[in-house]
Amino acid sequence: MKRLIFDADHEAFRETVRTFLAKEVLPHYEQWEKDGIVSREAWRAAGRQGLLGLAVPEEYGGGGNTDFRYAAVIAEEFTRAGTPGLAIGLHNDIIGPYLASLATEEQKRRWLPGFCSGETITAIAMTEPGAGSDLQGIRTTAEDRGDHWVLNGSKTFISNGILADLVIVVAKTTPEGGAHGLSLLVVERGAEGFERGRNLDKIGQKAQDTAELFFHDVRVPKENLLGELNGAFVHLMTNLAQERMGIAMAGIAAAEHLLEITTQYVKEREAFGRPLSKLQHIRFEIAEMATEVAVTRTFLDRCITDHSNGELDHVHASMAKWWATELQKRVADRCLQLHGGYGYMTEYRVARAFTDGRIQTIYGGTTEIMKEIIGRSLLS
Repeated sequence: MKRLIFDADHEAFRETVRTFLAKEVLPHYEQWEKDGIVSREAWRAAGRQGLLGLAVPEEYGGGGNTDFRYAAVIAEEFTRAGTPGLAIGLHNDIIGPYLASLATEEQKRRWLPGFCSGETITAIAMTEPGAGSDLQGIRTTAEDRGDHWVLNGSKTFISNGILADLVIVVAKTTPEGGAHGLSLLVVERGAEGFERGRNLDKIGQKAQDTAELFFHDVRVPKENLLGELNGAFVHLMTNLAQERMGIAMAGIAAAEHLLEITTQYVKEREAFGRPLSKLQHIRFEIAEMATEVAVTRTFLDRCITDHSNGELDHVHASMAKWWATELQKRVADRCLQLHGGYGYMTEYRVARAFTDGRIQTIYGGTTEIMKEIIGRSLLS
């Protein structure tokens, strides 16, 4: 079905993103996968191309455009290219709103120009060894020492953890923590006592640096408090819908692309003297996936439109996230199967998509948490 949510400006931007990927990302991506990290130059190139800080006001170096459909274009094109390592979506769509909406004027002038140029790479540190989706279980503490905080604790599975120059840390600022005792503190590269652990070895998204972070009596200036004191829980809940939409958009784009390449593969691959596409079972498999993808795309495009208009609620964002990512997982598995032994070879796009996409149903809130949010809203 023809998509109706994009206009000529969005499609022109799509060509810009594709050109950037072809020139600055794809020629280097295999090496980044081997290195376990992307180059900082790629971030600066993204800044020069105007891909960073799209929604940040122009006075701070951003694009000044809050139309979320541009974020959708980036998510779709990076997914189709198979390049999740350069985590522009995390930078723009997850961390950007915290800085743009919660920062003071002084903080904006200090942090946002580098954020938009690619000189300042960002991360957000919520997950801990004992607290994943459960923010109530956070143990990292920040003790008030008058003109500064003293931060102690550890975080894990932090995307951009090695490269990050600016880390938004969720910490307890009251003994009990929880919904009324968490705050956001910004820790900058070079802070004494701030250490990075190993670059974690994952089954997929190898080029994405994902690290453990440790804080040992780190002095965080009072002016690095982001948002309201003890207000982190509300701040985090406010921005989670956009985070989940970003993940969902990548999920449906991955499913669409896998279906495209698998449809072409079964037309060309022969077995028993004829193309696989001539077998009824293969046609049924493709028909089922195509229908599921088309139905999901329609719902996702409606969610993208609603979010661009400020009308998307957290329940529908949770629906989009769990459904699109579970679909992505099913489609990746079925497409790999249809590729046979070749699907298990990393030189084939379907193999990398299978491992790269597996995290999608976990981060940003697991499928089970999404279902709990939806169910609670309907039955409370």
